Amino acid sequence: MLNLNFKKDLLPHAVAIAIFCLATVLFFAPVFFEGKTLPQHDITQWEGGAKELIDYREKTGEEGLWTNSMFSGMPGYLINVRFSGDLMKYVHRLYGLFLTYPMSTIFVSCLSCYLLLLVMGVRSWLAIAGGLAYGFTAFSIIGLMAGHNSKISAVSTMPLVMAGIHLAFKGNRIWGFVVTSIGLAIHLRPNHLQITYYLLLIVLAYGIMQLVSAIKEKTFPDFAKTSVILVVAALLAVGANFGSLITTMEYSKYSIRGKSELTEVGGVEAKAGLDTDYAFQYSNGIFEPLFLFIPNFYGGSAREDLGKNSNLEEALKKNGANRQQIKQQVSAAPAYWGDQPLTAPYYAGAIVVFLFVLGMILLEAKYRIWLGGLVIFALVLSWGSNFSLNYFIFDYLPGYSKFRSVTFAIIIAVFAMILGGFLGLEKLLSSDFNKQTQKKLLMAIGGVAGFALLCVLFAGMGSYRGAVDAQLANYPDWYLNALRADRASLLRMDALRSLIFVLLFAGVILALLKEKLSKGIAYTLLILFVFVDMFGISKRFINSDTFVRKSRQSEFQLTEADKKILQDKDTDYRVMNLLNPFNDAKTSYHHKSIGGYHGAKLGRYQELIERAIAPEQSQIISALQSGSFDFGEIGVLNMLNTKYFIAGASANAVLPNSTANGNAWFVQDIIEVTSADEEINAVGQIDTKKSAVIDESKFSISDQVPSADGQIKLLEYKPNYLKYSASNSSYGIGVFSEVFYPEGWIATIDGEEAGILRVNYILRALEIPEGEHVIEFRFEPASYTIGNTVTLVSSSLLILLLIGAIGYSFVKKEVLPQV
Repeated sequence: MLNLNFKKDLLPHAVAIAIFCLATVLFFAPVFFEGKTLPQHDITQWEGGAKELIDYREKTGEEGLWTNSMFSGMPGYLINVRFSGDLMKYVHRLYGLFLTYPMSTIFVSCLSCYLLLLVMGVRSWLAIAGGLAYGFTAFSIIGLMAGHNSKISAVSTMPLVMAGIHLAFKGNRIWGFVVTSIGLAIHLRPNHLQITYYLLLIVLAYGIMQLVSAIKEKTFPDFAKTSVILVVAALLAVGANFGSLITTMEYSKYSIRGKSELTEVGGVEAKAGLDTDYAFQYSNGIFEPLFLFIPNFYGGSAREDLGKNSNLEEALKKNGANRQQIKQQVSAAPAYWGDQPLTAPYYAGAIVVFLFVLGMILLEAKYRIWLGGLVIFALVLSWGSNFSLNYFIFDYLPGYSKFRSVTFAIIIAVFAMILGGFLGLEKLLSSDFNKQTQKKLLMAIGGVAGFALLCVLFAGMGSYRGAVDAQLANYPDWYLNALRADRASLLRMDALRSLIFVLLFAGVILALLKEKLSKGIAYTLLILFVFVDMFGISKRFINSDTFVRKSRQSEFQLTEADKKILQDKDTDYRVMNLLNPFNDAKTSYHHKSIGGYHGAKLGRYQELIERAIAPEQSQIISALQSGSFDFGEIGVLNMLNTKYFIAGASANAVLPNSTANGNAWFVQDIIEVTSADEEINAVGQIDTKKSAVIDESKFSISDQVPSADGQIKLLEYKPNYLKYSASNSSYGIGVFSEVFYPEGWIATIDGEEAGILRVNYILRALEIPEGEHVIEFRFEPASYTIGNTVTLVSSSLLILLLIGAIGYSFVKKEVLPQV
């Protein structure tokens, strides 16, 4: 039996778990006690796009793997695919105390940071405060509000991975291996590789720090041995997620994150990855990261509630606005005055910033360089287009160009500031409180509090003008002046708020150091101040009014337009919603849609949208506005079998298209081109019912002249299976209104495998001999089958290792684990 001292070894951890659980439940009380839900834009869109895959799973118990509900068809790997071999989901749920997802991610964040701080040597009561700071950071709360659940789930376990790595370098290699592998395995489950990339940067910087230390201390063999052990742990964690990772890697080559075959203007070859304009669309201004300390430094959000007695409210009253107009304007005012199209402040905490400054003064050099360097690097990355170095980083830092929304890099700074801050506080409380230590503490207080005070005193001196004001060009001067006065007021009040929290926290620390307060009272106050600081700002984004009672399905109630379309019992056609089709997946909930909502659609399809589909959409809208339109002119949308267009919610807003090409057809003419550029240019010029374009540099066909005298009929449809009958009097080329994807699709003609051709830039085609035939397409990607097997084996090993490590600790009569 283990000799455990309950008060020393168990009570602090039990209290920590209870506090984290209570704080999570309190924050999301309407979910836990009133049966309400948190409306999340991206989750609503995800539900629309995932509907076909979910329905297929519920009906058959199998994975669809492919869906035709979005963008005319795409793999379901990054939409909704499950791996039966994923046993780590049970460990993940247990680690989150089986709390409701995604609310459980906040609890997991708190617990993970708590464990990291313990491993780094921070006393448990201070680690509780650090856990709350990380769990309730605005980055996570804003992410949940938007529906970025996978991102926040990945963020929640970053500290756990770091805890395992540090445990190993402290010499506890068994538990270091186990915690690293388990932590990384559940970190990878949400498959948010951008956050994983940021974690890798943190770990690489830590590794450099340890390498330098090992060289100085002449302990390189120990460093090498530990590093090898951690690499094995990482490989095992990757193995436990091999299915999702291998399918994502396979798909990424063909998504908008991969390399385009098109060339830019002037014949310059296109680069792999995203375009900088797209990736840097959301970039912080140079001073904008000051929201880490003062949340409303740049006005807060683009739809800020100014509250009672604002300058804008008074100005609206004076200028004759009625009560309803005042409420609408004041409750969603464009208070943000930075350069981003849409944003909210990723507040790290006034107390956290103060502690981080303290840590940069007190900590030994290696930690100052590691954590301080991470903060600086994260700020630079978040500046995006506003800092020229980022264009070099984007082009040359391996893998970085695959990701957008560079402001997300601010989570690196949040992580480093919390860790550095609480390490600094522990250093302060563990040191002799002599004049030199007191001087360093007062330097930190003076610097941070002094900056906040300056912001309070001189808030009125800013211009409070930004790029967003271009949208307000037609507003009267009195409105703009009042709005800018409110922007100044928001900064001043939040600066005062931060000043108060810094002084209160610093006061408790001084009282504790001078033995004016007992440790119990002091620790309680420190935890309370951190919680109130973070909780208060987070409630600006998610509060009791945010939650709703309506079910998720109410977002997808059938409109009269939907009902009219669904009267067509031949459901194997596509629908295009002419109103914002490529950023809305609600149409996908009920129909096979031309559009959808996804951050990694197929690259060729995106190019077809830009070069052909969007222009045809504009052509339709312009013609309809003038009175009439000939649907026979839209060859690309017709080849995608777009049978209905939606121009509104009413039944009269449904536009049937009798000229759609159907599910499949024979063509009489094959136009051979030699490049992707020629192919995409040609597809918009041809009659897609009679002709098809093929890139002869990639696909070869028979010299026979194809005949269009035949018929192809769809007999059976499943997301991952299509069955057709074909009848033709002579050799022909059949074009199928299905998106071509080079991995996993297998075609057979009368049971014999046939090579799938790509025609018209995006569609599938087959060479079909004369006669009566049965044609089948099956989506059977080897990456999924192999990946699922590796996932099962690796996750089983991980669970056995966890059980073994616990058993070993009991045999050795050690506390689990030694930190």
